[in-house]
Amino acid sequence: MSINEHKLNEFLEHAVYDLAAGYGGVMVSLGHKLGLYKAMAGAGRLTSRQVADKAGCAERYVREWLNSQAAGGYALFHPEDGTYELTPEQALVLADSDSQFFIPNAWNVPASMWFDEDKTIETFRSGKGLGWDQHDGRLFCGVAAFFRNGYRANLVQNWLPALDGVVEKLQDGISVADVGCGYGHSTVIMAKAFPNSTFYGFDYHEESIEEARTIAAEAGVSDRVHFSIATARNFPDHQYSLICYFDCLHDMGDPIGAARHAREVLSPDGSVMLVEPFAGDRVQDNINPVGRLYYSASTTLCCAHALSEEGGGALGAQAGEEKLADVFRQAGFSYFDRAAETPFNLIIQARH
Repeated sequence: MSINEHKLNEFLEHAVYDLAAGYGGVMVSLGHKLGLYKAMAGAGRLTSRQVADKAGCAERYVREWLNSQAAGGYALFHPEDGTYELTPEQALVLADSDSQFFIPNAWNVPASMWFDEDKTIETFRSGKGLGWDQHDGRLFCGVAAFFRNGYRANLVQNWLPALDGVVEKLQDGISVADVGCGYGHSTVIMAKAFPNSTFYGFDYHEESIEEARTIAAEAGVSDRVHFSIATARNFPDHQYSLICYFDCLHDMGDPIGAARHAREVLSPDGSVMLVEPFAGDRVQDNINPVGRLYYSASTTLCCAHALSEEGGGALGAQAGEEKLADVFRQAGFSYFDRAAETPFNLIIQARH
């Protein structure tokens, strides 16, 4: 077999770039947790000493960290005076924890994937599943943080209004189920926006439910938000007018059973809001950075959890709209339509 040296060097460069990005993720997490990005945000040009003093860190470590940021394009270096600068755009991604573009917390997810590598190797060899609750704890906070700001920026402003007739009902007052709610950020966001409605968050993971209750209390919405431990196939029948699945249906071992239960407890004029990772219907449609991100997470997290549940189906995080529609058709729904989309999510409305 002959080797094309140009192609070899080209791919090697690509692989080294990815390796450097992996190292860079550790640097991003350190910069966030040590307050280095916040120290730089809006401050213009700073020396390494100034950054270190503002963040309360040792200058020699900070200098090396700053050089890694400059080398990776995460900060500017000005050689004429040896200063460093965080641009406004970089600050939105790295320093503003309320920005929809904020990324540092998401690095907890690959950290958990590395920590659980031995468990994943075993699943590959045995074919068995690995439940959400069996992963390292950094997974839960990382996933919640990764999606939270996107929900804050889009859920009330764009996604709910894209659903036919839903906002008006929320304003008047209805019962809403948030299935697979995790830390409950989506539940709390809706509760703050629609005080006349009552919200029920369900998740099988006890630690996430406990955190969700804390978040709801801190947000002052505990009077109209109730979190309980339950699965997608057994959460209580309350005749909900809106049932939501935020980035979780593809994690379920029996998505058809989950959708069927939703149909049984959905009011006759109610809607299901399905928020799923953005994906095309064919593998070739997803050969891009977002697809790579989701396929990788799906390999170790989504498919692994689905295979741990009764039913053993595994849609995967890149199922695509066609497969999702088939799930709801088999569950007895007659209406299924894409209402909105973002680079990271598909937003779909289903009705009886």
